[in-house]
Amino acid sequence: MTNAIAALAPADGITKAVCAALGLSRASVQRRRAIQSKPPRLPRSRPPSPRALSAIQQQFVLDLLHEPRFADQAPAEIFATLLDENVYHCSIRTMYRILGRNSEVRERRAQLRHPAYQKPELLAERPNEVWTWDITKLMGPTKWTYFYLYVILDIFSRRVVGWCIADAEAASLFRPLFDDAVIKHHVLPGQLTLHADRGGPMKAKATALLLADLGVTKSHSRPHTSNDNPFSEAHFKTLKYQPKFPERFGCIEDAKTFCRGFFDWYNHDHHHAGIGLMTPDQVHYGQADQVYTARQTTLDHAFRRNPERFVNKPPTPPAKPTAAWINPPIATLKAQA
Repeated sequence: MTNAIAALAPADGITKAVCAALGLSRASVQRRRAIQSKPPRLPRSRPPSPRALSAIQQQFVLDLLHEPRFADQAPAEIFATLLDENVYHCSIRTMYRILGRNSEVRERRAQLRHPAYQKPELLAERPNEVWTWDITKLMGPTKWTYFYLYVILDIFSRRVVGWCIADAEAASLFRPLFDDAVIKHHVLPGQLTLHADRGGPMKAKATALLLADLGVTKSHSRPHTSNDNPFSEAHFKTLKYQPKFPERFGCIEDAKTFCRGFFDWYNHDHHHAGIGLMTPDQVHYGQADQVYTARQTTLDHAFRRNPERFVNKPPTPPAKPTAAWINPPIATLKAQA
């Protein structure tokens, strides 16, 4: 507002009246008006310092820094060596400045940098297209005792297609579990993508060779990005938030007994919100259409009996699952919105 008033013609009467009406200070308006009336200040080039080394002197210092005895030394070391020889040409900062002008200032050794990891974008439109696996710890009878639960999950149906518990975390323990799951579900070479995080067993050479032998495409999360493996993370939360999940297991057999009951319930009876409140088995074994049709029939009967209960439209069951994504592309998210 002050800038707008300052842009008006400098008539004292008008300025005074406008400032009084708006509660502004006339001094502020006049100060802004004076600033706006000044021509823009052009940047001035900084004149060279009279104390700067001449071009010949700078070249002499650069040649000195290139000498074999100084080629691998830092400017501070060169400066000290020359002083001990009763020689002074310039300061340490000037040496750096001369090197910088000649693009010779850099890290002495190439520093290790993390590679740019690609964000995984995986789509499953039917069972046995994308599986994900992970390992979680189960607390044992003592503070330092753990059991390791391996779980392989189908991201489309959410079905647990394989699991085991061991007292160690190793790629060699994953091989028989994965072989058994592939055989049970008749997975053909080139059909499946297996996704995992970057844990030791997941990145192990033995795991990579196993997947190559079976014709399975491997996929990995980015480091420290739990959202790149959301299905396994969510599944472990469902497991550990069960009311009967113990704080500690007395032995490995106790852990196996608990998980056996949990996975039977999870696959056969758990109505999963992510797959239209169907069970993983219903989706995995192609029963989704039948279940959806039966639910729609039930809701149609309810609508005919009491249509006044449904204000907006006739009821429909939760939608059937059609696709499951790990990191859907932005264009897909916009289309769904």
